[in-house]
Amino acid sequence: MFNVRFVCTLFVCLALSGLTPSLSGGELAGSRPNIIFIMPDDQGYGEIARHGNDIIQTPHLDRLHDLSLRFTDYHVSPTCSPTRSSLMSGKHEFKNGVTHTLFERERMALSTVTIAQVLQESGYSTGIFGKWHLGDEDEYQPERRGFDEVFIHGGGGIGQTFPGSCGDAPNNHYFNPAILHNGGFLRTNGYCTDVFFAQATQWIDAQRKTGKPFFAYITPNAPHDPFHSPQDKLKLYLDNPKLTADEKAFYGMISNIDDNVGRLLAQLAEWDIDKNTLFIFSTDNGSALGRYYNAGMRGQKGGPYQGGTRVPMFAYWPGRLEPGDAKQLAAHIDMYPTFAELAGAPIPEGVILDGRSLLPIYRNKNVDWPDRFLFTHLGRWARGKASEAKYQQCAVRTARFRLINNVELYDILADPGEQINVIDRFPEEVAAMRAAYDQWWDEILPCLVNEDAVGPVHNPFKVRFWKQFGL
Repeated sequence: MFNVRFVCTLFVCLALSGLTPSLSGGELAGSRPNIIFIMPDDQGYGEIARHGNDIIQTPHLDRLHDLSLRFTDYHVSPTCSPTRSSLMSGKHEFKNGVTHTLFERERMALSTVTIAQVLQESGYSTGIFGKWHLGDEDEYQPERRGFDEVFIHGGGGIGQTFPGSCGDAPNNHYFNPAILHNGGFLRTNGYCTDVFFAQATQWIDAQRKTGKPFFAYITPNAPHDPFHSPQDKLKLYLDNPKLTADEKAFYGMISNIDDNVGRLLAQLAEWDIDKNTLFIFSTDNGSALGRYYNAGMRGQKGGPYQGGTRVPMFAYWPGRLEPGDAKQLAAHIDMYPTFAELAGAPIPEGVILDGRSLLPIYRNKNVDWPDRFLFTHLGRWARGKASEAKYQQCAVRTARFRLINNVELYDILADPGEQINVIDRFPEEVAAMRAAYDQWWDEILPCLVNEDAVGPVHNPFKVRFWKQFGL
């Protein structure tokens, strides 16, 4: 059972804030499907051909797009650890103490009860394959946060290391990486994304044979920098004069992800478990390299504008979800209550969620959806400067408006590119958004448990690696 001492308030072409009890998912609730959630790192909304990009080659994601319920106004946090924290917790990342991607401020509070724990407690097998980035010290690792199978790299990216606890195995690379597998390192062969998907596929095969439902959380580090693409995919873009060298590799990494998504979906159909599997593709923040095409949005990863937080969200479940566009305002915080309701798993006592279940939209993509406020903040303030950063790189969203840094208001329905500041035209809306933000800010300040944290002298992944190999 859960031990909660403190809870902060508040795809080969195939037919591939707060819970709202009044909204019902009908027969989907408690249906206990397998759940596969795929989330690459730094791929934006514009890096899918079906979204209007005339260079990138993503045939499997395009097909997945066509067959899926597509959330066209789906938002995440502006950087990676925060998004992962919100996915795992169903609440804003700051309420888990995550305000950065390093300096110990990427560690998800130990008081957080994760959706993996909830699903595991409900009888699901759970596995993570790729990037965790919510704490590298033992007590923060995914095997202690609800995952039965753990196959991950360390820190924020393969080969990356920063002072303190955030870092990967020494001298690690995108090709033939050393991967931590259930407590011990494996020296793998191949390109990192291929390695993660292959392991996930093997694990899924084992789980389907048991008859238990499973949750597979597949989180490749690609296409995050450094931009190392498999040569066969890089060749697709080498002769394109419209792209920089980094963009060519970035696009190649995404085309490789696309291939892996296609292979996995083909395998699910071959095993005849696709009809009992909710398959979701999304990404963790806006594009890191959105210069060529960003679907008309302003900004990108690391910023408070639409381009920083609006990402693809394809939900594919043949025979259960009708393909088409769902235009309601949705977010990563909604995954937790959605998955819990599908599993028929109760929300643990004392856990307060910011998200709401998406099952009503799963049933009817045109369902009325009560408006709400979504809050974005980059975090990353200097140590000890949280109070002074209240209005820095922040946003409040409603279904219609986006308030930026407390001084810019954009009518997203009329101006999706956020070009015309209309803050003087809608005083009542601005007042309501400011009041909601003020209340939210007061709520999150006591939750910032990592602000003064001091990391270890040696990075935990390196210590494990040295110990295992006698270095």
